[in-house]
Amino acid sequence: MSTKTGLTIAVPRGALMGDTLDLLDRIGIDTSEVRSNDRKLLFEDIGIVTMRPSDVPTYVEAGAADIGFTGKDVLLEQPERAVYELMDLGYGRCTLVLASVAGPDPGAEALRRLGVMRVATKYTKIARRFFEETGRQVELVEVKGSVELAPLTGLVDAIVDLTATGTTLRENGLVVREEILVATARLIANPVAHKLKAAAIDDLVERLRAE
Repeated sequence: MSTKTGLTIAVPRGALMGDTLDLLDRIGIDTSEVRSNDRKLLFEDIGIVTMRPSDVPTYVEAGAADIGFTGKDVLLEQPERAVYELMDLGYGRCTLVLASVAGPDPGAEALRRLGVMRVATKYTKIARRFFEETGRQVELVEVKGSVELAPLTGLVDAIVDLTATGTTLRENGLVVREEILVATARLIANPVAHKLKAAAIDDLVERLRAE
């Protein structure tokens, strides 16, 4: 794929996409074609491929993309991915939290009564590490859809989920009990590309740092 940068860039769809495209525009990569075509995934002329944020490390590790943009939460949930994290881009700030139904803390109550609490999350690896480090017994329930539903139906005592503003939690009668980590957008690179295309990647990083 020949582009202005000579690189294939993985861009995440969803919450990070707008800011990522704005950033690429500012450093001279015209993303108007990406913005004008919602369904198209591969833009060979400019070397951009779009995908779910959680897939970005997979494509970058495999070399299907030289570099990519994704959230720190994704990288922490996929520690096995052999990618280089090049820089913290600062945007897309979210907090991973432990939350439960407002009122007396159901999670703390379950720990007192049973010695274990049930927690629903998409982030099972991060959650497992967090509870191990804080010495609490948990039974993790992996969910793919709206995590907020799980405590409302009695499936679990609490959830571990990503929040930007807390609005969705509040609208569902949930409150934050603990903050686990803050995640922002990161630039990652394929280790081989980082060597073979060092000049192009270094140039892109310099342009990003100048922003």
